[in-house]
Amino acid sequence: MSERHPPGLGLKLYAVLGFAYLYLPILILVVFSFNVSKFGVNWTGFTLQWYDELFRDRFVWEATRNTLLIAVTSTLVSTVIGTAAALALQRYSFRGKGFCEATLYIPVIIPEVVMGIAMLAFFAQMGFQLGLGTITIAHIAFSVPFVTLTVRARLHGFDRRIEEAAMDLGANEWVTFWRITLPLIMPGVLAGALLAFTLSLDDYIITLFTAGPGSTTLPLRVFAMLRQAVTPKVNALSTLWILAVLILLLLVQWLQRAQETRMRNLAAG
Repeated sequence: MSERHPPGLGLKLYAVLGFAYLYLPILILVVFSFNVSKFGVNWTGFTLQWYDELFRDRFVWEATRNTLLIAVTSTLVSTVIGTAAALALQRYSFRGKGFCEATLYIPVIIPEVVMGIAMLAFFAQMGFQLGLGTITIAHIAFSVPFVTLTVRARLHGFDRRIEEAAMDLGANEWVTFWRITLPLIMPGVLAGALLAFTLSLDDYIITLFTAGPGSTTLPLRVFAMLRQAVTPKVNALSTLWILAVLILLLLVQWLQRAQETRMRNLAAG
């Protein structure tokens, strides 16, 4: 067995530069959200003024409410549909299966502007009024393939003999799914749900094509604010959004670890 050696200085330097490249711009954005200067990029003093103005901006809060409502709804629906589709594609053979598998990659590969135009044309033909409903449907449409592919990757290493053992012990298909299958694939389901949620949170192009009056989301609001000037108020909003996403990521990781610990305890018992 080969011995493991600690990383050399070159590898450490490469890692530091890589993390700096990724996170230094975010750190600068956070720091300048506390800057006194309204338009300058030079640090002139510390203030919480921009956060105070942000909390008093009702348009931002309305956009945040719309964004969270759309993201939560589309995530729940796309996770259910995507998980069911992944199970069907992984376990069953049916006519047109190859076509279904190929079409899953279309929303992932095509440019978002094409997807946005396609959804807009679809809603126009169906006579739908653009608004929160159409944005949610569009987000579900492009989120389902991401969830399906993520959950299916988890299913590739799934041992179906565990399900067969549960059925031999008297469990029916539903009990086996809820007590055995779903807990085992839950890390993949959570990963797919988190991916769908984050995609919905920061989507701009598809939302732009499918939004209507009174359905402004946070990305649309941010771009509208940027048309005037890049002020620390935008930096403050971005900082709060980064903090919310970080908390969400930590929560999902905690849920995954709790689920893995639970499954290990069940296996040991």
